[in-house]
Amino acid sequence: MKRTIIQRASAAFALSLGLLTAGCGGTPEWRGLESPNQPVVTRTNYTMDLSAGAEGLSIPEQRRLADWFAAMELGYGDRIAIDDSSASQATRDAVQAIASRYGMIIEDTAPVTEGVVGPGAVRVVVARSRAEVPGCPNWSAQSDLNDVNATYPNYGCAVNGNLASMVANPEDLIRGQQAQGGSSEATSTKAIESYRAAAPTGEGGLEETDTTGGN
Repeated sequence: MKRTIIQRASAAFALSLGLLTAGCGGTPEWRGLESPNQPVVTRTNYTMDLSAGAEGLSIPEQRRLADWFAAMELGYGDRIAIDDSSASQATRDAVQAIASRYGMIIEDTAPVTEGVVGPGAVRVVVARSRAEVPGCPNWSAQSDLNDVNATYPNYGCAVNGNLASMVANPEDLIRGQQAQGGSSEATSTKAIESYRAAAPTGEGGLEETDTTGGN
């Protein structure tokens, strides 16, 4: 009888300890040195079909394209392409002239888009990437129980979230910029050469001012 009471008391204590442990949110399972929360880059393709001919885009179609670019707030990191291999050179020149207002160049290869471009039309594609850290913040595990020295699930949310929101071109998180030719030393010394070539601020001398007057 005494042994049965002790067994029941031990089982009740184990059950209560298990409930307390479950209330702590569990032990983190991520044991790597990297952050479990990494930026994820997604790309969205926006399209506009325009009427085009051998002579290129008409003035109204050029205005439509310019208004669309303005509404899209075209900027660094966006990519522009023409999804029509049979587009005339005049059409490409017209699209490039409008894209050059934003300092952009039309790419040779267009991404795959849905639908078929109709006869006598040309499709302009704007590919835009976005970076975000999904699942953040993540407070699924509390900091009062970590007997395996694991990384908590919220680790990296702040740093990587700020990086994803501030990077100018989200695709740089996937692959960095490639060298455009020339050495890095030549690029790094441009600022120094500009500073040395600039005329000193006080080269013109100081102006004389009469301080004898006044009260």
